[in-house]
Amino acid sequence: MVEARWGEEPGPVRGCLACDLMTGDTPLPGGTVLRTDAWAVEHCVGPFGLGTVVVKPTRHVLHVAELTAAESAELGPLLQRVSAAVTTVMDPEQVYVCLWSHVGGAPGHIHFVVQPVTRANMDRFDTYGPALQLAMGETGELPPVPDVERVCDRLRDHLGPATDT
Repeated sequence: MVEARWGEEPGPVRGCLACDLMTGDTPLPGGTVLRTDAWAVEHCVGPFGLGTVVVKPTRHVLHVAELTAAESAELGPLLQRVSAAVTTVMDPEQVYVCLWSHVGGAPGHIHFVVQPVTRANMDRFDTYGPALQLAMGETGELPPVPDVERVCDRLRDHLGPATDT
């Protein structure tokens, strides 16, 4: 894996899953839900359930401390807006928002996971919080692509269309 040095503003990094999903080098079920100059919103490609999205910088960033002032200013309102759309579309009991950034034990492209959590999943796995995410991750179960596409369309209805930058 190619790693950026502290403070650099590299473009997409080949081999970085987050970058490869944005460039189209890796297929992205549901496509981009929303894109600004600084951030991309996409359905999660991992096993965290239908309606789970990631909010990630459009440039390859390894540490929150590396975000620019403009990226930082947009982040809070965007996370709130995306969480509200996920709440409306998925009707969960709670929406978890957490930072993920490690790949193989090393810092990777940061991304915020916005996960709708239902009582059904808490009952199924008999847990909640980080333990629920761990349990869901261990199953490796991915939501069906047609369902992901449907949810992404509904999220776009609430967030507006993705824009080219």
